[in-house]
Amino acid sequence: MVRVGKKYRFSASHRLHSPALSAEENRELYGKCNNPYGHGHDYVLEVVVAGAPDAVTGLVVRMGQLDEYVRREVISEFDHKYMNEEIEVFRDLPPTTENVARVIRERLVRGWRAAFPSSASLDSVRIHETRRNIVELGGDMKEAVTG
Repeated sequence: MVRVGKKYRFSASHRLHSPALSAEENRELYGKCNNPYGHGHDYVLEVVVAGAPDAVTGLVVRMGQLDEYVRREVISEFDHKYMNEEIEVFRDLPPTTENVARVIRERLVRGWRAAFPSSASLDSVRIHETRRNIVELGGDMKEAVTG
């Protein structure tokens, strides 16, 4: 088994705010990230694919094909968006880095087999919100974030 990864970048803004909490609880929990006007990040997304290299090409996955898939399923939907308003799932779900990673993983897993019918599988998704804040999730998804 070989693991191959690729990095992607997107910029997006968000406000950390849970509708299940009071305004005071949100301010206490999220601090400056609860700013009513939101704030932005230049995110780095790492997508890692695992599988056996093809006997003919020596590749686990064609990078151009992976790039196209990630751009279509994630980057085009997230880049330069205010997540709370422009990405449906985040209207009721706080767009924490943990939840952003889960939603991105779900989007990638949803059409993975159709896009990559070979033995390559999504191994993990890692989001760098800042240089110090990183969230990583395995690619095998047992539960859905959205219905």
